[in-house]
Amino acid sequence: MNIISIQNNLGIPKYKQIIASIESSINKKNLKKGDRLPSVNKVCLAFSLSRDTVLQAYDELKKRGIIYAIPGKGYYIKSVEITIKERVFLLFDELNNFKEDIYISFLRNIGEEVQVDIFFYYFNTKVFKKLINDNNGAYTKYIIMPTDLADAASCINTLPVNEVYILDQTSEALKAYPSVCQNFPKDIYDALVKGKPKLDKYNKLIMIFPGFREPLGMKTGFLNFCNDFLFENEVITEFREREIKVGEVYIIPNDRDLVRVIEKAKRQDLKLGHDFGIISYNETPLKKVVENGITTISTNFEEMGKIMAKMVLSGKKQNIENKSSLIMRNSL
Repeated sequence: MNIISIQNNLGIPKYKQIIASIESSINKKNLKKGDRLPSVNKVCLAFSLSRDTVLQAYDELKKRGIIYAIPGKGYYIKSVEITIKERVFLLFDELNNFKEDIYISFLRNIGEEVQVDIFFYYFNTKVFKKLINDNNGAYTKYIIMPTDLADAASCINTLPVNEVYILDQTSEALKAYPSVCQNFPKDIYDALVKGKPKLDKYNKLIMIFPGFREPLGMKTGFLNFCNDFLFENEVITEFREREIKVGEVYIIPNDRDLVRVIEKAKRQDLKLGHDFGIISYNETPLKKVVENGITTISTNFEEMGKIMAKMVLSGKKQNIENKSSLIMRNSL
């Protein structure tokens, strides 16, 4: 019990004094990896504390990765890295260039005292649920990219409510959680309005929307724009070997479809930006140079990561729409 010190009338909550005592003992090497801590009951009796107070201290140390529990045996030192004040569970739908930009920006802005563990579920509901269930209670913060996954909200609701943040896409069922997200219906609508002077020279707008990974809000915003401004339109689930007609504009969320459309246009000897148009979704360096420049609708992914890091560090609970813009190039 000499590793824990509690003082009355100190003005510091008792659970924080327990945490500070254990950190100090680790720092002085009185505790090392694998050592067992005093049981909850012993600490309660020694200092006349409630079980909730001791458990609060041990739970926080557990979330930070400093201690771990063996059911029926007690709590043990897991790590002596006491400089880690936060452990973040970061759950992405997939790894691609855009998500990598978010991740790198988040790491750059979160600081060295925060440990970030990243996981991927690749749009698999079972993997999503398992990763959340397996890591529930093991982290101080949970940042989750739920996409349009069915039952995402019910699974997320099992996590500590004050420790959850939503990234990239949110929903009505998740609106209570702080978030940094794109507003897909508004973003694509506003971008097409901005590009309307160019679009007016074309006859038809076609969105290639497989509907598997792409946010449903993209299609909603596209159809709202076409209806409001009386554009002939079509939504197709795949391009494959479709014949491109002069006067068509293709709105393409998926880069694989972007390549297919460009390849088909070359075989048909059509000139991009003259015979037909392309608007791609999500900016990449290559789109600046491919075919003399591809017009894109894109959010700022680096800014998204930066804003989320600042929100976690400050403890603020906000719902922030990450800005999106239309980047005009020769493909339109």
